Amino acid sequence: MATIFSANRSNVLVDGEAIEGLQSLAFRVVTEREDIRAIGSAERVGISFGLRTVQGEIAVRSANYKLDDHLTAQSAFQIVANLKKDEAADGPKRTVSFDDCFVENKDFNIGAGGTVITTYAFSATRVREE
Repeated sequence: MATIFSANRSNVLVDGEAIEGLQSLAFRVVTEREDIRAIGSAERVGISFGLRTVQGEIAVRSANYKLDDHLTAQSAFQIVANLKKDEAADGPKRTVSFDDCFVENKDFNIGAGGTVITTYAFSATRVREE
């Protein structure tokens, strides 16, 4: 059975500081691959894997000055997401850590309702789930 973590009870930290106004955190792991072809056949006989990277996005209400500073300075940082199911001390938990992150770009959006959402795209060397 799947464990459903609560966004309201979880938190995301950048260099140990909680992200205020966090709306979402999404990521994907991308691995380069190349098909190994058989001579005289239209089918592959294997796969060669290469570089593995992590690409993600953090959306916050208004802005996050710490991430803005990392974008300007092109400096590395760490993101840690502490996922919790409930407030119980012995409840299910999971920690997702992103190492050697860099902010790659920033998107700013203001809607008709007046809410500002800033989305920061980042890359990471690796993601660890514990």
